[in-house]
Amino acid sequence: MPAAAVEYPCEGEPELTLLEEAEKLADKLPGYRVEILGGSIIVTPSADGPQLIALTDLTFAFAPVHGGDTRVGQAMGVWLPDGPDDYAIPDLVVVDADFRDHHIEKNNYDPVVFRLVLEVTSSNYMADLKHKVAAYAMAKIPVYVIVDRKNSRIHVLTDPIGNEYDKHHFYAPGQQVTLPDSIGAEVVLDVDAILEAGRP
Repeated sequence: MPAAAVEYPCEGEPELTLLEEAEKLADKLPGYRVEILGGSIIVTPSADGPQLIALTDLTFAFAPVHGGDTRVGQAMGVWLPDGPDDYAIPDLVVVDADFRDHHIEKNNYDPVVFRLVLEVTSSNYMADLKHKVAAYAMAKIPVYVIVDRKNSRIHVLTDPIGNEYDKHHFYAPGQQVTLPDSIGAEVVLDVDAILEAGRP
């Protein structure tokens, strides 16, 4: 997992907070995703073409939950409780329709409005498979879905307890994934189709 180098201020210059350092990096690296997980700045390269196509296909699959009490979005920041400046930017989210009333700061929203977060793995897949599991569980986000392109499977994690999820199911090619009704409507994912769309 790449962590960005921090430039220390020269004598007499005010020391930047971690959040200010992350913003500075985001300005210097357009197209990169800059997040703070567990008190460390994480920089993720721009998505590759197959990753973006898989994400688009997934967005269409989530159409049944876009409207009424919920909305589907991409790259919506979630404020995380495990550090004073921690936040993540999931690839896809299902949030309560009143999410605007729960804005915290810097384009991040209170985790209470998130019903589901989804990540399509990229080159730093360990952030999605390990660090974000703990972060999203601590934020009590009920459902975390990982499209694991490296290991050709989909993970569905539910029932957060502490810094982990009590239930963790794996789905392989040839299977269908029916997501929990708690996200707002029935959503069924075709593992083959999603993994094929995201194949590098």
